[in-house]
Amino acid sequence: MNILDELRTRFEPALSEWTDDPSSVIEMLKASQDARFGDYQANFAMPLAARLDGIKPRDLAVQIAEKVDLSDFCEPLEIAGPGFINIKLKQDWLEGLTKQLVPDDRLGVSPARKPQKVVVDFSAPNVAKPMHVGHLRSSVIGDANYRVLQYLGHDVVGDNHIGDWGTQFGMIIFGYKHFLDEDAFQKNPVNELARLYRLVNQLSDYHVTQKAVPLRQTEIEELGAKLQTLETTANLTDKKIQKQLKKLKSDIGERKSELTSMQEKLTEFEQDEDLKSKAVAFPDIARQAREETARLHAGDADNLELWKQFLPECLDAIQTVYDRLDIHFDLTLGESFYQPMLADVVADLKQKGLAKESQGAICVFMEGFEAPFIVQKQDGAFTYATTDLATIKYRAEELQADRVLYVVDSRQSDHFQLLFATVKQWGFTNLELQHVSFGTILGKNKRPYKTRSGDTVGLESLLDESIQRAHAIVAENDDAKPDGPELNETERQQIAEAVGLGGIKYADLKHNRDSDYVFDWDKMLANRGDTATYMQYAYARVCGIFRKGNIDRSALRNEQAALCLTEESERALALQINRYSEILESVAIEARPNYLTNYLFELSNLFSTFYSNCHVLKAEEEQVKTSRLLLCDLTARVINHGLSLLGIRTCERM
Repeated sequence: MNILDELRTRFEPALSEWTDDPSSVIEMLKASQDARFGDYQANFAMPLAARLDGIKPRDLAVQIAEKVDLSDFCEPLEIAGPGFINIKLKQDWLEGLTKQLVPDDRLGVSPARKPQKVVVDFSAPNVAKPMHVGHLRSSVIGDANYRVLQYLGHDVVGDNHIGDWGTQFGMIIFGYKHFLDEDAFQKNPVNELARLYRLVNQLSDYHVTQKAVPLRQTEIEELGAKLQTLETTANLTDKKIQKQLKKLKSDIGERKSELTSMQEKLTEFEQDEDLKSKAVAFPDIARQAREETARLHAGDADNLELWKQFLPECLDAIQTVYDRLDIHFDLTLGESFYQPMLADVVADLKQKGLAKESQGAICVFMEGFEAPFIVQKQDGAFTYATTDLATIKYRAEELQADRVLYVVDSRQSDHFQLLFATVKQWGFTNLELQHVSFGTILGKNKRPYKTRSGDTVGLESLLDESIQRAHAIVAENDDAKPDGPELNETERQQIAEAVGLGGIKYADLKHNRDSDYVFDWDKMLANRGDTATYMQYAYARVCGIFRKGNIDRSALRNEQAALCLTEESERALALQINRYSEILESVAIEARPNYLTNYLFELSNLFSTFYSNCHVLKAEEEQVKTSRLLLCDLTARVINHGLSLLGIRTCERM
């Protein structure tokens, strides 16, 4: 049962006397942050009173409370402070509700009353390159949302909208034709294709930097001249002039720093004779690579054959990573799938008067947006915007989606705002579109997480290192046990996999997804604090209680034993267990897995307090022992299930 939902349902009719839209304030009824103020607390009397004349918030709270009948499951409502309504559940009702969870495989979580068809678009790597740490957030955030929505009874489609048709393939095809190491390609095709991509990109960047250096020098000279003029002709005591001087000096410093960096990059590049000779041989490599992309898109037989040769190898490589992370998709429809639909999309936009020509390109101009949505370039090529529009049309018409989640980093926010606005004008008004944005993974230097050489960290190497570190921790802890090690090497490796991969996922998911976070091995694998390991240990501790007592958990659930919550820590633990349903609903609505991680962390903390305060196996009365064992079992089941919705495994021994 979703207690919060039931409370809000009871309060809404009462609130209609003071507002035409009770839904605008009903979310101000929440779980209490402090048990002294009840189990739930409502503070909507304050904002409502501000809209009304001649009534104080506390008096309004009293009147609201008088209109609501919660006597079947709550104690009499208490009005506190300036107008808070404190709500406490009846003890016997909470005990009965908790008892109902014991045989319930769904742990009190009811399926959605109005299930939706939801497409979750996540991960979406460019397949011609090995996956790196930058793909981690979209993959694990998307997977967690997929799992939660599916558990709540929605018809969920996980779609990996892979980049399998873009400019990177033109670069790879060009590299394949001119720089291929045949032996390396035979041994590991994906690594060789990635090398070719990096090489062509590096050569292109060299020529761009070469051209940029004199421009930057000119900028510095022009800014220097402005500075000199200002210093010699202006009133230097004028604060506005001082501000201009400071800005000019800052700009000159920045340009000089950039110039130095460019020159160092060119020098380092030119010291490599092989790279230098390739750059001399292909001075227009960026254009040539784009032409290879254009040939591919035009259906050139040779380029299409190479693309077909490369793609399966690339897909197999990324699938290996997904298998390790236990991430699955229902569809993998990349850019190439939508390519045949793009011309029709542009034609339809033009026919409906949404798209028009502007400086040779076809654009959609949306009110409130400075930049247009370019759907076809001057040279006739289609854009990512066109593909995104075709994708939405397909999901709405073919998949019959009600809601689409785009799990894409926050740097794309402007693009999605313009995309969603265009889609509404295009006619897809009943489709709910949500950008599930997220921040960047940072190193301890607070910059994007990279290797010491400055390369982006490969995702497979990251997973390997996490498992290795976890194995060392597991082995050390096992060796330190008072009665000697309990685990064999196979068990240690299995636990290391669960802890290592779980630690990486949880460290990502526990943060507000909009925020950047610092990647820290020591913190993410610690067995204390807000980590997956802490919760995995809590689960294993419960399993250990049942092993020690030689108690069959399944048989225990079948007993018709009463459940008594006499100690405060017992009650607090039971209440948290019963909140599982409302937390999952919140995750589903806002696509924020950190709500679930916060809940599980608090549940584990409450269990630790309960276990410290209440004897379980040594309880003085058999009835109390059984009741506490049931609480232990429910705690373990919720932790295990909650972590599984985050894509994290548990182990019965650690």
